[in-house]
Amino acid sequence: MPLQSELSRSRSARRLAFESRRAFTVLELLVSISVVGLLVGLLLPAVNSAREATRRIQCVDHLREVGLALHNHHDAKKSLPAGWKFDPSGETAFGWAVELLPYLGQPGLFDQIDCKLPVQHPIHDHARTTTLEVLLCPSDIIDPMFALHEESEEDEDDEDEDEEDEHPVHVYELGTEPIELMRLPTANYVGVFGTLESDDSVPAPIGDGAFLENRLVRFRDFQRGLSHTFIVGERKMAQVPSTWFGVHLEGEDAAARIVGSALEGINQPLADECDFSSRHPGGANFLWGDGHVSFLTESLDLDEYHQWSKLR
Repeated sequence: MPLQSELSRSRSARRLAFESRRAFTVLELLVSISVVGLLVGLLLPAVNSAREATRRIQCVDHLREVGLALHNHHDAKKSLPAGWKFDPSGETAFGWAVELLPYLGQPGLFDQIDCKLPVQHPIHDHARTTTLEVLLCPSDIIDPMFALHEESEEDEDDEDEDEEDEHPVHVYELGTEPIELMRLPTANYVGVFGTLESDDSVPAPIGDGAFLENRLVRFRDFQRGLSHTFIVGERKMAQVPSTWFGVHLEGEDAAARIVGSALEGINQPLADECDFSSRHPGGANFLWGDGHVSFLTESLDLDEYHQWSKLR
């Protein structure tokens, strides 16, 4: 009996010791937290990178859809749509994407738009509030709508001086607020005007790209070849909000809301608002005349960048 009692006490002691060891000490808890934090720190960039890769693929798919719609439009109308086309009053203009709506699966929306009436006409209320997913880059941080304000007198007077600024500072008289002309749906993809600034004046200068003011361009005009000329590029909303629908011609940077220009390079901090940009690390996606999409890097030679944006 004494031996059995001793064995029983020994088992109980071992069990108590084992149970007491099942809890973490403060040091073990701190080490565990540090290890978990380190693993999260290692995994999070990989997760974010995978998400961005997925978004970039979606962006490419969107641009391919736009390219297919442009080719279908060209087959049907024998030309690309005009970059922007004035309404009969000459007060507003409709963007090139309006004519693509039937080829982007939006025939009903297209039927609600009458290009013989101004952009701000009540008949266009629905279109002016419709954001099209196919014209948005999933990587960008956007608001579905933005306000187009009237261009200030200072902007018009100091236009030449502003050409050297990163982004012109729009100054209004003390106590006044910028006049809101209309609200428009956001888009990330803008047509290529070429190597000139589209909003230098009204009417705009004759650009050397695929989407021009009140002018139609045909594939036969691509003297450098469809596969060597890009026609649509990305622009992030933080640079300047853009739209697919149309603009008031007295609006601030009106034409730049619909088309873009190859000027200082991709994602360049000192670039004009007309230039191209994206939130994809290292560059932006571009649609070429033959319908293929490629990623152009920020380190692209500036001369090549300019040449690829021109028809000749």
